[in-house]
Amino acid sequence: MKQDMEAEKHSTPVQVRRVTVYASSSGALHDSYYQAASRLGAVLGRSGVSVVYGGGGVGLMGAMANSALAEGGHVHGVIPGFLNTVEHGHGALSKLEVVANMRERKHRMIADSDAVISLPGGSGTFEEVFEVLTLKRLGDFLGPIVLVNTNHYFDRLVDFLEHSVSERFMSERHLDMWSVVDEPEQVFDAMRSARKWSRNERKFAAVRK
Repeated sequence: MKQDMEAEKHSTPVQVRRVTVYASSSGALHDSYYQAASRLGAVLGRSGVSVVYGGGGVGLMGAMANSALAEGGHVHGVIPGFLNTVEHGHGALSKLEVVANMRERKHRMIADSDAVISLPGGSGTFEEVFEVLTLKRLGDFLGPIVLVNTNHYFDRLVDFLEHSVSERFMSERHLDMWSVVDEPEQVFDAMRSARKWSRNERKFAAVRK
């Protein structure tokens, strides 16, 4: 029984077949960030889900992709042509899609995805996270959004979002749009426990008195 419960803990939620991962390309981070990214890649690769991410071969992006590939995962990268010299497009992916610009990249990364996971990152990662949160608020993206809070990196971001709710720029129901986990191995548990979301949520996008 204990083995069955442990297997379920790390199994993929039945509705999740394609997962988008946001992550940094920085090569100057503490080792713990790269280790967590590698662990996430291993979890995703072993699970059999298809992974789509920003296509880079360096930083947390590269660490996650390398581990997912090593575990036999299907990894699809999406990168604008001009970023190949900055993020060094990964040369060993299942598929590397080169697009014209950042807007197309962001669209392609979440098209047909069932869930989003964000590792720590900078302004580009923040932009991606806020975009998918906005799409979920409007009922255009319905899947779980999970923040992997390595070294408490997202604490201040979550505090800020909660402050936005307390000041009535968002409603309390919007607190259900994301989940936070401490360890990469907890992402599927978070997806399973996430509140079901539907297109009817757009009725509550605006905060009313």
